[in-house]
Amino acid sequence: MSRKSSVTIKFHNGEDIPLELHKVRVVQKLNLVPIERRLEALYEGGFNTFRLNTKDVFLDMLTDSGTNAMSDMQMSAMMHADDAYAGSQSFFRLQKAVEDVLKKKYFLPVHQGRAAENILSHAYIKKKGDLIPMNYHFTTALAHITQYGGRIVELLYDEAYNISSSHPFKGNLNVEKLEAVIKETGVENIPFIRMEASTNLIGGQPFSIQNMREVRKIADTHGLRIVLDASLLGENAYLILQREPEFAGSSMEEVISIMTGMADIVYFSARKLSSSRGGGICTSDRAIYLEMEALIPLFEGFLTYGGISVREIEAMAVGLYETLDETMICQSPQFIAYLVNTLTANGVPMVTPAGVLGAHVDAMQMCKHIPQTQYPAGSLTAAFFLTAGVRGMERGSISNQRDENGNETYADMELLRLAVPRRVFTLSQIKYVIDRMTWLYENRHLIGGLKFVYEPPVLRFFMGGLEPVSDWPQQLIAKFKKDFGDSL
Repeated sequence: MSRKSSVTIKFHNGEDIPLELHKVRVVQKLNLVPIERRLEALYEGGFNTFRLNTKDVFLDMLTDSGTNAMSDMQMSAMMHADDAYAGSQSFFRLQKAVEDVLKKKYFLPVHQGRAAENILSHAYIKKKGDLIPMNYHFTTALAHITQYGGRIVELLYDEAYNISSSHPFKGNLNVEKLEAVIKETGVENIPFIRMEASTNLIGGQPFSIQNMREVRKIADTHGLRIVLDASLLGENAYLILQREPEFAGSSMEEVISIMTGMADIVYFSARKLSSSRGGGICTSDRAIYLEMEALIPLFEGFLTYGGISVREIEAMAVGLYETLDETMICQSPQFIAYLVNTLTANGVPMVTPAGVLGAHVDAMQMCKHIPQTQYPAGSLTAAFFLTAGVRGMERGSISNQRDENGNETYADMELLRLAVPRRVFTLSQIKYVIDRMTWLYENRHLIGGLKFVYEPPVLRFFMGGLEPVSDWPQQLIAKFKKDFGDSL
């Protein structure tokens, strides 16, 4: 049984569309440049959307990291920041917000989520070969774990790899596999268990509280710690309210406190969790706090600012409280669901059910004519920017990294992610995305592959450069011109 959201609004005419529960008070001009210029921009950026200049981007759906719209309350809070190097009152207001919302007593500020991953890896990966079991990896988490000599093992249920599925919690950690891994590896070789809310690279899919309870029981049996990546905690909690019958009558605050209460350590990117900049690590165990305390001044900044502007610290504190507001959290998942469901109805292969963070197009299916050696997700991402001016992100093999012998490691899924930051896009802009993606799907046979021409050794998806293996971009432009004429 699914829960009826407390913010469900029905239309008399029967339309099922999301309604924004906010008003726009500040606007930023957008530009939609001609398709010829978009092609030039792709060549200049190495067919890597990370390297595009925003003057060439119409709708920026690359990420929700640091791109969520801040509220008026957050903006006003920034104006009374205590701009002190040490002992800032802004920090103590943030510490109070962490204790109120995340229910953790001790807080270590860091400049963003990946900085927290660096601190955690430095503190707990003690020897080469240490293994971190997790529901699924995130790119920067994997990079930091391997940088310190560790390894990961992803423990999802088979249903998680089923792209077109109705399973409500595809981010669940497989507890049977976890037991087997602990027995095989040995507790002494497992620094912690990591759970990510919600699993970014398989379509923003959440895990359930019942699953986390089962993981907690196993962790307690073996004396292991659980580390929770809470960057998308609010959205995971919102989907628990919608999909887990036990919590149909619960509040955001109740669900979030249950989730964080089962974790020994919680870390997050504030760029996602609180629509601000920064991040943090928190715990209620002073011994754990002391294991990481000295690393903050070493890598980040003093303990009361951690490399974050104090103005952002004020915005983060307000943003954490706003995470408890279902009317604020629901906007992005509702827009994502509308985007996913409409595109699915139009025949476009999507990751279902709709998750959080963004809508995910199945490039492996849409571009099945492109071999994985030619990076179908990267190709689709470039093709969509070319034909729509919309910047998405490749979440496939380009986002992977080569193994220690230099061999390519192909992703389980090849996805184009279209991020939907909180309170940023209008419904007409979402409808534009649907229109252009539907057109591209109907002309998908024109999309070709890519090859690397510049490949950094780490996090290549950020800086790498590619080029098309044929003249397929020119063929796509010709069809666009035929169908749309002089339209941008």
